[in-house]
Amino acid sequence: MSLSSFMTKDVITLEIDDNLSKAKQIFDNHNIHHILIKNGKELAGIITDRDLYKHLSPSVGTKKETPKDTALLSKKIHLIMSRELVTANANTTLNEAVLLFHDNHISCLPIVDENFHPIGIISWRDILKIIAIQYRMKLASQSSKNPDINII
Repeated sequence: MSLSSFMTKDVITLEIDDNLSKAKQIFDNHNIHHILIKNGKELAGIITDRDLYKHLSPSVGTKKETPKDTALLSKKIHLIMSRELVTANANTTLNEAVLLFHDNHISCLPIVDENFHPIGIISWRDILKIIAIQYRMKLASQSSKNPDINII
């Protein structure tokens, strides 16, 4: 099975010269942990919610926010994004993706086309969900063949 069947195709991206406040707004408003960063149409990097919050003060957005905290939000994304990317294409198999996650200690895999334009993303959470669904289907299939099997 190829990643094209499982990847998220509605990818949220930012440009390398966008500031951290845009990334914070995206992380605050969407249930995601990774934002792909583009330079024009080409994938240039990635930023995680952990990367962002490592560079921000915990008082950002609170009553205790200082002018220094606010200034951090104007920092450019390219200053903190990861540039060493591990990517895959839409034809990469699920098993190959699992090896990429394991071998490279990554939490998401950007899916790019032949021009290195981002066309999707898959995270380790997505992989785990796919495996869980497949296992539940297998158990359901086994229990329908053998009614003595109880599935919790």
